[in-house]
Amino acid sequence: MCGRFTITLTVGFGERFGVDESSLDLVPRYNIAPSQQVPVIFTTPAGARAAMPMTWGLVPSWTRDMTGARPLINARADSLAERPAFRGPLARHRCIIPATGFYEWQKSGTQKVPYYICRKDKGFLAFAGLYDVLRGRNPPLWTFAIITTEPNPLVARFHDRMPAILTRDAEDRWLTSGPIAERDRASMLAPCADPILEAYPVSRAVNDPSRDGPDLIRMSGDRTLDV
Repeated sequence: MCGRFTITLTVGFGERFGVDESSLDLVPRYNIAPSQQVPVIFTTPAGARAAMPMTWGLVPSWTRDMTGARPLINARADSLAERPAFRGPLARHRCIIPATGFYEWQKSGTQKVPYYICRKDKGFLAFAGLYDVLRGRNPPLWTFAIITTEPNPLVARFHDRMPAILTRDAEDRWLTSGPIAERDRASMLAPCADPILEAYPVSRAVNDPSRDGPDLIRMSGDRTLDV
C-alpha cells in the first residue's frame, strides 16, 4: 500500500506537469497522510490538463451517507475493473498525484524502521490515481485514491505493494478521457522497473502525521539501498 508520501518540490511544478499552478497554494509537504488535501492533475471536459486540491481517500460519487463512509486511499491495479467504487473513475476520472517520495516501514526486531523512497535525482514522481466527485454538497467533495501495483526489487524489501509510478510517456495516455484497453493499462501500471529509486532510513518522527518538515526525510543511518 501507500499510506504516506511527500511533495517537497514546488519550483517547476506547473512546467513539469503541464498545468497552471497560479491558483495552487504550493508549499513543501514532508508527511502527507490520508484525509489531507494535495494538488492532483486531471483532464477537464474540454480536454485540458488542470490541477486542483483533492482529499486523499476516495469517496464514491454514489455515497449518500458520509457517516458510515470509509474513504479508499489505495486501489489495486489488478482489480480496478472489479471494484464498483473504481469502475466509473477508471473509465472517466483518471488522475496523476504528483509526489517526490513515499515512506515504507521495515521490521527490525520488535520495532518498525521507516524508510524514505525517492528518485535518486530527487525529482518528481507521477503516481497513477483515480478521483471521484461527490456532488449535492456545497462545495462538492473531490477525493482520490493512489493506485498500487506489485513492488519492484527495491520496494519488495519493505512491502508487497508500491505506488504505480507512471513514465513520462504514459502520463498523457493515462489522462486521456475514455476507457484504456486492459493490456495497455497493465503496461502503464507495471512496477517501476528502471533503477531510478533509492531508499534510506529516516526518523521515527514520521510516524506522527502531525509532524512535518525537512528533518523527516534526512537519513538517520548510513544504509542507502537502490535497485
